[in-house]
Amino acid sequence: MDEIPDRLTEKPSWLISQLAIHARRLAFDGFTAVDARGYHYRILAALHEFGAASQAELGRRCRVDRSDVVAAVNELAGKGFVDKEPDQHHGRRNRVTLTPDGAQQLRRMDQVLDRVQDDLLQPLSAEDRATLTRLLGRVLAHHEPG
Repeated sequence: MDEIPDRLTEKPSWLISQLAIHARRLAFDGFTAVDARGYHYRILAALHEFGAASQAELGRRCRVDRSDVVAAVNELAGKGFVDKEPDQHHGRRNRVTLTPDGAQQLRRMDQVLDRVQDDLLQPLSAEDRATLTRLLGRVLAHHEPG
């Protein structure tokens, strides 16, 4: 790393933040190529794994602000990737479900993210990638609320 002070390059927090910038750019570019956004991936993944959910549940599970969930769900519904219907048990809530087209879009987005991971972590072996993922997960879990 030329022309960058050692005091920075020796700090994991600086390295993580720089890598996060690069990772976000790669993911953004990849998702743009399939007419999608990161919030779309989060929501589709949550619906696929956990089933139908209210928009509030999706916001909590995906760590997306409520107004951003509403916008993303509306975009996904407009493309036929999710169905949004009033929740029969809670009049003011919408229940969001994944459609078959949404599951197909999620698979496309998975392929994009697989390529992003390969590009981002290219200098690492499979074992190093697994170790990095495990360690980052452990650090993140330590800082999670509750």
